Amino acid sequence: MILRHQSFKTNLRSSKSWSFMDLYTYKKSSELLDRARKVLAGGVSSEFRKYNHPHALFYTHGKGSRVYDVDGNEYLDFTLSQGPLILGHSHPHVLQSVQQYSQTGQLFAGQHIREVELAEKINAIIPGAELMRFCLDGSEAVQTAFRIARAKTGKQKFLRFEGQYHGWLDNVCWGIAAKSTEALGSREEPNVFPWTEGLPAGSGNEFIVLPWNDLELLKQTIEKHHHELAAVITEPVMCNSGCIEPADGFLNGLRELCTKFGIALIFDEVITGFRLSLGGAQSYYNISPDLSVFAKAIASGYPLSVIAGKREWMKLIEDARVIHAGTMNSSNPTIAAALATIEVLEKENPYKRLFIYGNKLMEGLRQAAAEANQNLLVQGPGPMFNIGFTPLKRIKDYRDTFTCDKAKLGKFIGAMHDHGIRIIGRGLWYISAAHREEDIDLAIEKAKTVLKTI
Repeated sequence: MILRHQSFKTNLRSSKSWSFMDLYTYKKSSELLDRARKVLAGGVSSEFRKYNHPHALFYTHGKGSRVYDVDGNEYLDFTLSQGPLILGHSHPHVLQSVQQYSQTGQLFAGQHIREVELAEKINAIIPGAELMRFCLDGSEAVQTAFRIARAKTGKQKFLRFEGQYHGWLDNVCWGIAAKSTEALGSREEPNVFPWTEGLPAGSGNEFIVLPWNDLELLKQTIEKHHHELAAVITEPVMCNSGCIEPADGFLNGLRELCTKFGIALIFDEVITGFRLSLGGAQSYYNISPDLSVFAKAIASGYPLSVIAGKREWMKLIEDARVIHAGTMNSSNPTIAAALATIEVLEKENPYKRLFIYGNKLMEGLRQAAAEANQNLLVQGPGPMFNIGFTPLKRIKDYRDTFTCDKAKLGKFIGAMHDHGIRIIGRGLWYISAAHREEDIDLAIEKAKTVLKTI
């Protein structure tokens, strides 16, 4: 039986009579994927879309906490389009603002007033955003940060952490994945592996990699290599592998080390920005980086990123010592979307609710797993969190994630999807301002059903 949003009158959030034996089917998406493969490489425009369940799907529209596919299936959405939709799907103020400002023009190859207004707003709410430039995506902004760091310090390498994702470009396309803990080698001098073929050989020599959350090892490494390190880049919360929060004192210690040795501290806030707080993770943890990268949630899904930082670092762009350019930067629709998103976040201040709902969902999943006798680890700050089937009580770094049963996780996420709950395939959940308490209750109810069947 195919459940169609056109004819299925009872909303998922209040349904008591829907039999979850009536699982979703994906015939129309399958047919469209076959068609797409004839003209799109792999049938998709981003690699991650291949790994939806049961294959890449085609969607028709989204509204609030729900998204719908071409087969008429309705999903309670915790992917939020891989994170950007902090306000949920199709927020009316965002869409209206984009439509209205787009009528004045799309792109001027010049400045416009709302670009300045957005920069002023970000300057006011982000502690470390004294100066900034707008880009299109996080990958691009990360490379801009590296260029600034190299130019200011005169050094070439950067330090990063195992399992953290900083975009798909060459010099950060290492150390993201490995076959096993053993393959990673020693903690002091880890082995790194390319994420893809086609990388320049020299790109693997631009960085030093370490396990995350090990302050003593970090201290030893920086003391040894500070003369060649221009920057240290980190996710303030390791969202892409396990949603691992920083150990007590880790970010403070990192800040002190970078200050001591004149190294740029770069926060990759592509995920944490505007999600942990309006001021980002740097406000939430009260740590001031030298440079920061924002994307995803800042513009509710429109292509906008920000490289922001302290004036002493960003001055290199201001003085044109570091060139930053881009024809499509700060287009009218993207700027309007960002301003509208921040306006809603300021007016509604949903952050307390994001934490409450996130933690309620996390606890509900833990209880459901205990009832089903499943070793399900649920961890994260709340507005985003991760699940994994592991005997560990806590995952502290990327190496710990290898204890997780990925096959079982895949079965769980696939079954939840067939029951109308959409989750990112690696186990990451996002809470939006559009989610309501009944959504959380529904997700817990369906998790109870699924956990007893896998």
